[in-house]
Amino acid sequence: MSGGRIIRAPFIDPITGIAYDTNNSEFEGYLTKQSLWLRDWRRRFFILKGARLFFAKSPHDAPHGMIDLSRCTTVKSADLKAHKKHSFEISTPETTYLLYADDEKTKDDWIGSVGRAIVRCSSTFVSKGNKTQGGNGEHAAQTNSERYDDDSDYSNSSNNPYFND
Repeated sequence: MSGGRIIRAPFIDPITGIAYDTNNSEFEGYLTKQSLWLRDWRRRFFILKGARLFFAKSPHDAPHGMIDLSRCTTVKSADLKAHKKHSFEISTPETTYLLYADDEKTKDDWIGSVGRAIVRCSSTFVSKGNKTQGGNGEHAAQTNSERYDDDSDYSNSSNNPYFND
């Protein structure tokens, strides 16, 4: 720790070997996510930084998973779908991640923060200066991470290194 802040190890993409810094996040905190494969719920510490949402077992641990928000199509409330209060979903064309917060305010804060991140990295988002945000340069950098855009909990692939997280 330095100056009262947690210094956390980077997320290392197990497919590409790319290290992603997770310090100085935009938003972070605990959420509980559902394993798509095993269907159980696991409490994880989530870290939002740029176009990526990382998760770890605790604030001090190196993240072991990442959701590439540039691939996301929606973030919305999902209490009925998840059968849990304070639930929301983050959807990509391939996967829907179900999560829930400890209370409604935290849920709303996460939906807002993730929603803003999705808009910022969208290729259709135009700033006041009419410059496209998240254009080709950012997309090219994210292409490699698209192969590992989810937690192993959500993949039934036998070659997934975090399947038994």
